[in-house]
Amino acid sequence: MTRHIVSVIGGKDAPSTTTYTSTNPAKLTEIVAQVGMADAATFAAACRTAKEAQREWARVPAPVRGRVVANIGRLVEANAEALARLVSQEIGKPYAEALGEVREIVDTCDFFLGEGRRLYGQTVPSEMPDKNLFTFRNPVGVATVITAGNFPVAVPSWYLVPALVSGNAVVWKPAEYSAASAHALYLLFVKAGLPEGVLNVVFADGKETFEGLEQALTEGTVDKIGFTGSSEVGRRIGELAGRHLQSPCLELGGKNPMVIMPDADLDLAVEGALFSGFGTAGQRCTSLGTLIVHEEVHEEFTERFARAVQNAKIGDPATDVLAGPLLDRKFAERYEEFLTWIQPHHTVISGPTGRITEQNPRHEFTGEGGLFYHPVVVDGVRPDDELFLEETFGPIVGVTTFTTLDEAIELANRPGYGLSSSIYTTSPQSAFRFREGISAGMVSVNNSTSGAEAHLPFGGNGKSGNGSRQSGIWVLDQFTRWQAMNWDHSGRLQKAQMDVVDITPDQDFRL
Repeated sequence: MTRHIVSVIGGKDAPSTTTYTSTNPAKLTEIVAQVGMADAATFAAACRTAKEAQREWARVPAPVRGRVVANIGRLVEANAEALARLVSQEIGKPYAEALGEVREIVDTCDFFLGEGRRLYGQTVPSEMPDKNLFTFRNPVGVATVITAGNFPVAVPSWYLVPALVSGNAVVWKPAEYSAASAHALYLLFVKAGLPEGVLNVVFADGKETFEGLEQALTEGTVDKIGFTGSSEVGRRIGELAGRHLQSPCLELGGKNPMVIMPDADLDLAVEGALFSGFGTAGQRCTSLGTLIVHEEVHEEFTERFARAVQNAKIGDPATDVLAGPLLDRKFAERYEEFLTWIQPHHTVISGPTGRITEQNPRHEFTGEGGLFYHPVVVDGVRPDDELFLEETFGPIVGVTTFTTLDEAIELANRPGYGLSSSIYTTSPQSAFRFREGISAGMVSVNNSTSGAEAHLPFGGNGKSGNGSRQSGIWVLDQFTRWQAMNWDHSGRLQKAQMDVVDITPDQDFRL
């Protein structure tokens, strides 16, 4: 039976104005959910509801909030296979990857459940007697979280879990094309013991979301924005937040480089590049953008890599494949535009390009009924090419060459993104020189550009974000504000920098 889902505000179904049909991108005739879409007024109403609920939630002792997070982790773990199957069905992610994504939620909960007992402040010595200084972490208030659908349950957990354990209420706007997965995750969160209104889910398109967010900011019912999506939309979110003197948490796109040094283990590098470039059909913000290969190993590496790509299995995400379909029709249309960026001076070394069909098959697979595309490797990419400079959200990887490590670092930084990066080398000196020179927020050595762990900071710089970080203890700075307190128990007014004991040294003393 087709699911029918709507926004949920304060524990109650919210009205919708239009309907969005979420389909299985591997089988476009299969409807996953009919989604009731809300308008801007409903979004703003959700923020007002969250504002009311947050006051009581913040009064719940932090260790108790941590136990709710523990409950979420256990519920997700108990429902892991069902949730992973839904993710795989709705966005076409291979089941093994989807199961790993669900595992990441559990890891995030395991990490943050302890933060309920570790939201540490400090006791600081005062410069005056009979006076004590303290610092405290306070919740920001209401967080609005807007997430993409390529990781429909893992990435939202990076925001939701720390925001909730810190004492905030949340209005979450997931991507409409992964609405069923998001609704399932919402149910697991609320069944863990969250009071009504502390977590609200709103399904809306970009226009209504932006207008609703603008209204809520004007009303003072939003205190923090978390956004995962494109750099283009991230700029608009950042501008809107800035007008209200807020600093959003932005996790945006990437053009993630991988440098192959002459001393690299080429078999390992090929394996890493294959997963980085074409896992999730190249639809990760951390997907490999450009291979920067040393001229000494360029020919050998590209031959091996092309062979690996040609042999990689693309197909039914319920089976053992490297990648399934593209996420949604709009991404398929955009990807076909990226393919037009291939120029006469480029060489496609991976075989056929475009959509997999009966007329354009991949081995025996015809891609019938789904948004399946051939993985593409383009050699001869130049630093001024669109294919080199811009994010290509889909299964296409460019290749260029370099002579010196300094040149490789300059090429890696040129597009202006700064999310993830990778270098394959057996030289510690090269690894650390690359780390020092690269602008990316994340660096891998002899590993792929993808693969976050729950206890490390995740995020980028430049066109990839505003320096904010998700995951680990660092994300707490997004969802808490530091408060300083001084307590003078001397019984008199002591003025800082003025009523301080003066200890005078003998500056003329010599041995």
